[in-house]
Amino acid sequence: MSKKKINVAIIGATGYTGLDLIYLLSDHPKVNIKYLCARKNQGKKITFFDKRIKKDLPKISSFKTINWSDIDLVYLSLPNGEAQIIIKKLYKKYRHLKFIDLSADFRITNPVKYKENYKKTHKAVSLIKDSIYSISEFVKQDIRKYRIIANPGCYPTSIQLPLIPLIKNNLINYKNIVVDSKSGYSGAGKNLEKKFTHKNLYNSTFAYSPKKHRHVIEIDQEIKKLTSKNVNYSFNPHILPTFRGILSSIYVDLKRKVSAKKIKETLDKYYKGNDFIKIQKLNTNLGSGNVLNTNNCEISVCETGLKNKIVIFCAIDNLIKGASGQAIQNMNLLYEFNEKIGLK
Repeated sequence: MSKKKINVAIIGATGYTGLDLIYLLSDHPKVNIKYLCARKNQGKKITFFDKRIKKDLPKISSFKTINWSDIDLVYLSLPNGEAQIIIKKLYKKYRHLKFIDLSADFRITNPVKYKENYKKTHKAVSLIKDSIYSISEFVKQDIRKYRIIANPGCYPTSIQLPLIPLIKNNLINYKNIVVDSKSGYSGAGKNLEKKFTHKNLYNSTFAYSPKKHRHVIEIDQEIKKLTSKNVNYSFNPHILPTFRGILSSIYVDLKRKVSAKKIKETLDKYYKGNDFIKIQKLNTNLGSGNVLNTNNCEISVCETGLKNKIVIFCAIDNLIKGASGQAIQNMNLLYEFNEKIGLK
């Protein structure tokens, strides 16, 4: 493990993801938080926004005040389209700098598809090849080769972690997968009420984007890259009247002579030695309660009343394993720290 502490800046400090990131990093033994940046509320203490944070940290400032020569790593927790502009300005000038981007700016490798999906022209196309899409468990051997780390989306994390090992091992039918995902409303950010205007927002369950959710392109890209398989699936997300947590229910048809027990054993083997992936006993009921405020992912394989059809449940905290926690896990891998530190 590296003994050196690293200096970090967090840009986009006051959103849900930024605050969880600061809370976790404030207790990380290998990190000095040098700058907390936001567009608004400059001069305020971060404790104004999150009482959990006890450490005396720098006041909120503009990212333009950062001394880049004094920073090792920049976390960017910004709306889509903004991180790419900042990284483009800094990437070649400050060659020691590394970046962990929590937006979608470097997740999509094809800039045409990025524009189709996010309605924005990519402003740093030449840097896409220098970035790596990083679900931590899948990039341990490669992440240190890159300076731009594209943190994945929360829904895609909860879907790929159970599915990728099964597709790689040719255990399921690729043509008839149904993914039903439910998330706490924090996943929509602080502008939730502008995005979702249905009645009783905080007291109801709401299904949306049944035809093409924006994360579908990300899931398609990564499944193809990691498995070389063309997979057909339907995906429907829902917003729940709870603040955090995701539960994805994934319905799959098994290949001939493959049992639910075989599926569970394959996941056990694939994730052996991965501390944050918890494979439950066969047919275990599962909710998001155990994983809230942790970087853990719980997966349960369950038989159904239909022959050769199973449902796989996957639970994560959308703000931790789905965002800030995985970003810290990626940082730990990037700097060869113990993968678990800062993520108790």
